[in-house]
Amino acid sequence: MADASRSIVQLLVEHMVPEPITQPERIGLSHPSDKGDLQLSLFLYHISENGTHRQTESIRRGHDQLQHPPMSVDLHYLITAHSSAELQARALDEQRILGRAMQVLYDHSILRSPNLMGTLAEKNEVLRIVLEESNLDIIQNFFPDTPFKLSLAYTVGPIQIDSRRIQTTKRVLEKNIHLQG
Repeated sequence: MADASRSIVQLLVEHMVPEPITQPERIGLSHPSDKGDLQLSLFLYHISENGTHRQTESIRRGHDQLQHPPMSVDLHYLITAHSSAELQARALDEQRILGRAMQVLYDHSILRSPNLMGTLAEKNEVLRIVLEESNLDIIQNFFPDTPFKLSLAYTVGPIQIDSRRIQTTKRVLEKNIHLQG
């Protein structure tokens, strides 16, 4: 999951710096109300199992082991723009940043190597990035003591989480068949 987050941040840095965001360290992972110096924050707020990509077959590991299939999950992110501009320009600046983030994620809605990092790249995974229909009740919960900020909700997946369950098997050496007639 961390590799997916790192991959998305890197994608946004590559396509949003120096315009509309001035420095790469201004894009990062953070709760939207704890943004620090970030101009664009990504917050992983929910993880759900992806039943569509659920595997049921065990994976053979060597001659005598079977590994339980991986768990397939989707990651749900909240993306929020933060501007330090004067009040009159702040909303437009944040809209410009979010608009550019939407462009980047739409143009790269399917991520493959070399745009993936870590184990995702090693396993040649393919991630899909989809804009969610925002649930305002959920988004407002992220801003309990501060004014509501326009934010985007995205689903990223499927992420395969390997199982650590391994079953040792024995090779079939002999089979008896009895026929009755």
